[in-house]
Amino acid sequence: MARRSSLAVLRRNMLSGLNGAMVKNRILRTALAAPILASLAGCKMVVMAPAGDVAMQQRDLVLLATGLMLLIIVPVLAMTLFFAWKYRASNTNSAYDPEWSHSTKLEVAIWGAPMAIILVLGTVTWITCHTLDPFRPLSRIAPGRPVPAGVKPLEVDVVALDWKWLFIYPELGVASVNELALPVDRPVAFKITASSVMNSFYAPTLAGQVYAMPGMQTQLHAVLNKAGDDEGFSANYSGAGFSGMRFKLKGLKPADFDRWAAGMRAGGGQLTRADYLTLAQPSQNEPVRRYASVDPTLFLDIVNQCAAPGQVCKDRMPHHVAANAQSVAFAGKALCTDKTRPAT
Repeated sequence: MARRSSLAVLRRNMLSGLNGAMVKNRILRTALAAPILASLAGCKMVVMAPAGDVAMQQRDLVLLATGLMLLIIVPVLAMTLFFAWKYRASNTNSAYDPEWSHSTKLEVAIWGAPMAIILVLGTVTWITCHTLDPFRPLSRIAPGRPVPAGVKPLEVDVVALDWKWLFIYPELGVASVNELALPVDRPVAFKITASSVMNSFYAPTLAGQVYAMPGMQTQLHAVLNKAGDDEGFSANYSGAGFSGMRFKLKGLKPADFDRWAAGMRAGGGQLTRADYLTLAQPSQNEPVRRYASVDPTLFLDIVNQCAAPGQVCKDRMPHHVAANAQSVAFAGKALCTDKTRPAT
């Protein structure tokens, strides 16, 4: 009897030791995870904090799609736990029916709910693919606020360089590097291209990402509704300096934007062809630069890949290969009407 008592005491001590070790391991894991969780607490969910109407509609789409999917995921997880508990081996009160094979009600629920969700998602996707098409001019600047009659969108030409962003304002005749200033509540029409490799123009608080491709032009229509400073970046890996390919996004009230433009013009400095060719050379973590004037035909020649002396513009080639003919025609469609370009 004494021996059995000793064994029982030993077993209890071993179990208590194991429990203590497990508790210590849990505490250690929690302590190690705490700094990671603390660092995540400082993250800004920019997609969920839009500053423009287009970004707000895209955020609402994300929330709607997530909510519809949770209508399936949450009940499935809850029923998984419920069934595991209800039909556990020790529960002898549950009904046991080994011959059960079919239930019309269950089939309707299992197939009907996902089909209804897919139908709703499909309808919403089809509608928003048209209303949020980046090539489509805006019909409103905010919910219940249509674009005022006579308001012309601000044009901004965007060039993705290695590894920096060039913004040209044709209406103002100025340009900047790694700084995009926009007036609040005025539609903006972006024309986007790249100098060498494919990139992706993305300002999460403004609108969705749009690819920037050499020899082609893409478009984006958006609007900012809040004044403040945000950040944009490249969402497509493009080489060694990709991580530093970021730009400042400044939302300014109309009067402040006018002062910013006046300061740009008074700041001096020209963006000539020679300056552009130097700027286009690969470099990393470039500071903000501002130019008081810019060659008015520079962007069109960047699209047609003839910014350097001696290069033949694609839209001037009499016998261009068929593989690139469509892309050149597309790029020139919105640009070749530019009256500032000299005739050849």
